[in-house]
Amino acid sequence: MTDSSQGAWSPQSQVPPSQPQQPAPQQPESPQPALQQPVRHHVHHSYIWLGGIQAALTTLVIVLFAGGSSIIGALADGGFARIVGGLPAVALMVGVALLGFLALAGLVFLVQWWSYRHLYYELGDEEFSLYSGIFNKKRVHVPYQRIQSVDQRATLPQRVFGVCTVSIDTAGGASNKAVQIPYVQKTRAEELRRELFARKQYAVAAQAGAPVPGGPVAAPFPGAAEAGNVLDAPAEIWDDVRGVFGGAAVDTGRVTYEYGLSNKELVLTGLSNNTAFLVVVIGLVGAFAQLVDEILPLFMGSSDQVMNALMSTGVGLFGGNAIAAGVAAFVLASVVLWALSAVGTCIAFGGFRARRRDSRIEVERGLLQHQFQGVDIDRVQSVVVRQSLIRRLLGYCEVSLGRIDAASEGQEGQQQGPGHQGIVVHPFVKLERVPEILAGLVPEFADVPVDNKPVARVALRRALVRRCLIQGSGLWLAVFVAAFQLTVHLLYATHTLDDVFALGVMNACAVVGYVFAVVLFVGDAVGAVLWYRGSGFAYNRRFMQVSNGGLSRETVSFPRAKIQFGYTKANPFQRAAGTATINARTAAGVGGTTIRLIDATEDDARAWLEWLKPRGNVIQ
Repeated sequence: MTDSSQGAWSPQSQVPPSQPQQPAPQQPESPQPALQQPVRHHVHHSYIWLGGIQAALTTLVIVLFAGGSSIIGALADGGFARIVGGLPAVALMVGVALLGFLALAGLVFLVQWWSYRHLYYELGDEEFSLYSGIFNKKRVHVPYQRIQSVDQRATLPQRVFGVCTVSIDTAGGASNKAVQIPYVQKTRAEELRRELFARKQYAVAAQAGAPVPGGPVAAPFPGAAEAGNVLDAPAEIWDDVRGVFGGAAVDTGRVTYEYGLSNKELVLTGLSNNTAFLVVVIGLVGAFAQLVDEILPLFMGSSDQVMNALMSTGVGLFGGNAIAAGVAAFVLASVVLWALSAVGTCIAFGGFRARRRDSRIEVERGLLQHQFQGVDIDRVQSVVVRQSLIRRLLGYCEVSLGRIDAASEGQEGQQQGPGHQGIVVHPFVKLERVPEILAGLVPEFADVPVDNKPVARVALRRALVRRCLIQGSGLWLAVFVAAFQLTVHLLYATHTLDDVFALGVMNACAVVGYVFAVVLFVGDAVGAVLWYRGSGFAYNRRFMQVSNGGLSRETVSFPRAKIQFGYTKANPFQRAAGTATINARTAAGVGGTTIRLIDATEDDARAWLEWLKPRGNVIQ
C-alpha cells in the first residue's frame, strides 16, 4: 500500500489569498514541480482477502445448493436401501464439489489480488482520478469543484477491520453515479475527505478569483454536545477502537455545532418505522371482527348461529382451536416483528451525530453498520421539514437537507419527487426545536421567509372535490362495495346463488365496507380542510418557501439561486376559478425535484413569476 503521507495536501499548504491566480497547491516543506506525476494511492490490502472471503462465501453457497441438490437427487432415486451401497459415489461427489470450491476460491483470490494491483487513485492539481480494471481499463476523473458530497459506508466486517467504502458524488444529474472507492483505511478515508473538500474550496475560490475561505460560517459551538442516548457510549467505543487497521484519528476541521438523539427521540424513531403499520392493520382487523359481530344479528337473527357455523367449519377443516391459535400466533408474530424492527431502527440510528464542521454538514449513524454523509453547504438545495400524521399529533417532525444525489445501480433516469429524503439531519425532533437546529447547522438559511401567502379561498372547494370525489379513496371504495353487492344480489335473483347464509355474510361484509368507506371519506374531507389551512408559499430577496398541508405536512425552503426554472400552470377549471399551480424545479434528488403548490391566486402566481425572472422584481 502506498504511503498516505506522500503527496498529501491540506488547507495549510494552499496558496495565500493574496495569490489566488496560481492553480495548484504546493507543499511548503518540499515544493514539487507542477508537472510531476501525482502519487498513486492503492486501497487497503484487506481488499484482497476480506473481499475474497466474501466472494468465496457466495461461491460456497452456490456450490452447496448445486451439489447438495444433486446428491439428494441421486440418493432419493434408490431409497434408503441403496444409500449405504452408494456411499462411495456420494463421497466422490462431495470430494469433487470440495475440490471445485477450492479451485473457484483460489481463482477468486487471484482475481482479487490482480484487481487490487490495478485499483488506485490519484490526487492531481485540478481533479481526482480513480483507476480500475484488469482487462477493461477504467479511469474516472472528478474535478474538485464538481464534488457534491463525500460519504462513507462500512459493513460490520469492514468496521471490525477498520476499513470503509468512500463514495464521491458529483453534480452530474440523473445519469451520474457516485465514484466508489472500496476498502479504504479509516484514517486514509478521513484524510481523503479533508483533502477533497479543501481542494474543492480552493478550486472554486481560484476559479472565481476570490480568496480561499479561511474559516467556518456558523457561530462557534458552545461547549460539548448535548446529552445523547444509551447507544452513544457503545458507538463511542467503536470509534475509539477504530478497527484492526483503522489507524489514528485525523482532525478534519473545527466543529462549530453538533447534536445527537435523546433516549426519547431514539425510541420514538424506532417505534415510528414502517413496520408499525402492520400493528395498525391488526388493530383494524380486530375492530372489523367486532363490527361484524355487531352487524350480523341485523341480517341473521343471531350472531351465535353464524359463529357456531363458522367454528364448526373451521373445526372440520383444521380441527380443534386451530383458527383461534392461528389468529393469536399471527397477532403475536406481528407484534414481535414490530418490536424487532423498532430495535433494528434504534441500532441503525445508534451513535447518531449531526454537526457543522467548517463549511460542511456531516451526519453519521449506525451502531453495527456505519454510515457517514458529508456535504458542502453550497451543495445543499433545500431544507425540508416533514410531519406525518403521528408526528403532527405528537408535535414532532423530521428535518432533512435536499441535495443532488448520484443514481445507484438500476436507478438511472428515475426521477425523485418531493418525498425524497436527502440527508436526514434529525429523524424525530420537536417542532419548536427546528429553528435552533437550523440556526446552528445551516445558518445560511436563517432569513427564510415565514409569512406565507395562503392559497385562494376557492381552493377549499376545489380541494374537497379533488380529494373526496376525484381522488377519494372512501368514495371509490363505496363504489366497489356497491358493485360487488349488486353482483351478488343479481346472482341470488337468478338462482345462481341459493345459499341464504352466504348472502347474509356478504351483506354484512358490504355494510362493514360502507362504514369503512365513510371513515375514509371523512378522513379525505379532513385532509382537504387541513391542506387548505396549512398550504401556502412565501419568498423574499434570497429564499422561497412552499408548504403543503393535510393529514401530513411538508415545508420546503430553498434559495432562489438553486431554482433551475419555474413556471405556472392552470387547467380550464383553475382558470375559471382564478387560480394557478406554482412549480419550482431544483436539482435535489436524482434527476431533480419539482416543488408544487396547487391553487395559488392568479395575482400571487403572476407576482412570483416576476420575482423569478432574472433581475426581476426582487423583494427587499
